[in-house]
Amino acid sequence: MSALPDVVIARQPSGNVTAEGGDELATALLQRAGFVVQTAPRFAPWYRLPWDLGEERENEMADHAARMLTAVGYQVDLDPSLGTSPITTPTDPSGARVHGQLILALTEQLTASETYDTTASLTEEVLDPIDGVLARLSEFFDAAAEQANAADNEDGLDLGGRFTDAARRLTEISEDLHVADDRLRALGPPAVPNWQAQLTAYRETAPPQHAGAPATVLTQSAATALPTPPAPRRSR
Repeated sequence: MSALPDVVIARQPSGNVTAEGGDELATALLQRAGFVVQTAPRFAPWYRLPWDLGEERENEMADHAARMLTAVGYQVDLDPSLGTSPITTPTDPSGARVHGQLILALTEQLTASETYDTTASLTEEVLDPIDGVLARLSEFFDAAAEQANAADNEDGLDLGGRFTDAARRLTEISEDLHVADDRLRALGPPAVPNWQAQLTAYRETAPPQHAGAPATVLTQSAATALPTPPAPRRSR
């Protein structure tokens, strides 16, 4: 998988907070974080936060954007003046588990994704066989196994074996799901219900009706094709 482009988020001398770089996915993430897309002749699109938010709010939004972009693999250059306090959770009130927070941010983006293409791109960050989360976790457990085995005693060898088994299972999961991102993209947008397709086709082919005309006009041939109702019986 090719490396994702860098994104630079900075506070300009004018005080405005801007972002540059990235691709369509980065644009979607920046917009979700509150940035507005800007264009100018002969320049690539760039982004800015709305004016008059106040520095504290701008810092929060810029920091949130940087975290989202980093979670899906972008290399983000965030102006140090825009950093805020770490993200915290009830189980991590000090925000010390920064690597887990990145995965949490990735999960939140997956939950909020609105297209299968975006979902596939986020899934690819976990399943990429070389640089994905599972591949890196497998490497982590292999390294942990080496550290445990270095103790050269029964407990160390037992723990090293467990780490090695964990690395193997992660690799197997990655292999089992190696085409999951392609299959997600193939799902495409939801199909149009059949009745909607029929209604659309009728509206496109139906002849125009004039004001005041009855809703349905029968041609002479159609009228003669209709069955004639039976004559009423007469009583004596």
